[in-house]
Amino acid sequence: MATDESALVVLVPEAEALVRPFRERHDPAAALGVPAHITLLYPFKPPAEIDATVIGRLQSGFANFAPITFTLATAHRFPGVLYLAPDPAEPFRALTRAISTWYPETPPYGGRWPDIVPHLSVASVADEHELDRIAAEFAQARSGLLPIKATVNEVSLLEQRELRWAVRTSFRLGR
Repeated sequence: MATDESALVVLVPEAEALVRPFRERHDPAAALGVPAHITLLYPFKPPAEIDATVIGRLQSGFANFAPITFTLATAHRFPGVLYLAPDPAEPFRALTRAISTWYPETPPYGGRWPDIVPHLSVASVADEHELDRIAAEFAQARSGLLPIKATVNEVSLLEQRELRWAVRTSFRLGR
């Protein structure tokens, strides 16, 4: 049984039509209920530690950030991951840095990677040859569908309990 965990993300429903077929087949998080999103901080706190004080701190902190208008236009790769990169990326980095300042005990990705690279995952597979095939298929599928323009008005707190992810609450950006 998996450990209960949480994440702070921005949901990107504008990308669902394009990325859902790929995520459903090639991204384990999609099978667990995670919609198209850009992760700001994962892992965050265990759900049992997220009380009214934590919720209030996140709510007041995110209120100091303006909504983010961005474009998803280009696909990129990490080892084992095909993703869409938001442009501009800096507002997402700024949110991640702020959360890390508020909760230094929860570094992004557990501190495994020093650089913050905002991204919307399309596929996550271990075999690079398989990822080559998926990337070629995605290149055809995205023709005429990119760029995707979106505006983020809120940050969502996702929680995983008993192997399923769901939105616990959301925090508005701006006052």
